[in-house]
Amino acid sequence: MNKKSDVIVVGFALFAMFFGAGNLIFPPYLGVISGSGWPLAMGGFLITGIGLTLMGIVAIAISGTSINDMADRVHPKFGALLGSVIMIIIGPLFAIPRTAATTYEIAMVPTMPGFSNILFIIIFFAITLYFSIRPASVVDNIGKVLTPVLLVVLLIIIGKGIMNPIGEIAVLSEGVGFSRGFTEGYQTMDALGSVILASIIIESIIAKGYTDKKTRVSMTIKAGIIAAVGLTVVYVGLMYVGATVAGTFDAGVERTALMIAITEELLGGFGKYALAVTIGLACLTTSIGLTAAAGKFFNDISKGKLSYNLIVISTVLVSAAIASLGVEKIISFSVPILCLVYPVVIVLIVMTVFLREKLTSRAPYAGAVTGAFALSFIEFLISMGAKSSVLISFRDSLPFAEAGFGWIVPSIAMSIIFVIFDKMLQKDTVQENA
Repeated sequence: MNKKSDVIVVGFALFAMFFGAGNLIFPPYLGVISGSGWPLAMGGFLITGIGLTLMGIVAIAISGTSINDMADRVHPKFGALLGSVIMIIIGPLFAIPRTAATTYEIAMVPTMPGFSNILFIIIFFAITLYFSIRPASVVDNIGKVLTPVLLVVLLIIIGKGIMNPIGEIAVLSEGVGFSRGFTEGYQTMDALGSVILASIIIESIIAKGYTDKKTRVSMTIKAGIIAAVGLTVVYVGLMYVGATVAGTFDAGVERTALMIAITEELLGGFGKYALAVTIGLACLTTSIGLTAAAGKFFNDISKGKLSYNLIVISTVLVSAAIASLGVEKIISFSVPILCLVYPVVIVLIVMTVFLREKLTSRAPYAGAVTGAFALSFIEFLISMGAKSSVLISFRDSLPFAEAGFGWIVPSIAMSIIFVIFDKMLQKDTVQENA
């Protein structure tokens, strides 16, 4: 065993699993709509896109080997529920279909116009199925073969954009800031993915012979840091490049069209082919990793009743059907659901990482999750068209609501309330038994 090289391989694999469609198309768009304010928007984006992602990996590693170990702090069955919801979101419902749709729109349409969308989707998911049907080799195949090529192409694009900027960064009168960057980071789905993908990484480390928990946690965290550094370089570079064209494009530009225009402007005719390779590898590696994770997750929670191969095949088929809708449609119907789930996951991750030693009962975790979900559900109803003045007034009256963080206070308040009730119940139980 060579611990250093193993950490590097696993770290590259983790980077590749996270770096997919959303990671490539969202930072440039955020740069366009933030203009000269891009560093502030970048700060918000990095918190949800990288900070929470790394904390999610750490939370799973210190809790055990899967999301069940972390979610057990809320309720023994909460892990299966939350994990299933997340896996469906980052699996066949949103993330996996978006990888194929983005690859087609950015890689195929500019380089091979007229190529059948349906035929491409079939080929894309046939490759995904081939790699993911062999779970034991997924991590090493991604880490050793696909990631280095992906990084080289990306760094060429970003390097050219920094050395020879397309234009001057414009000062926008209505540029977005930190809160928009924070919520835009939801679209990468990386924080959600971290609590699922961490398990496949941890299992890979165990399979390499590192069974001691302390060693396993250390290696997992180091691999997470490697992935985080890689993601930071790519995010900052792509957002800066996007900011240099803020005076040329407006908020109405499609994300895929923006990425095509930027790359062709930077690299000329060669650009669309370089971008095709980049997006193909980025999205394919993510598709493979998420499909394998879906197979493992549902096979585990069903205790083998649902076979790994059956789940993988089903995931591929459903993803292919949704991918045919196109990128913008997938994004539009994913936003409300992501805003519903994300606060719950954020609360659970943060409490696990920073408060696990101080909060030993389930009450504060259950209360915080309940508070976060309650406010997120109100936001969900409003985003879906609910016109209730009561709901809107309540939402707007909460601290930080204007910035999109209205769930923070309800989460804290419900955590305290649950702790008080838990102590009252314990006191009553003691008195009854006395």
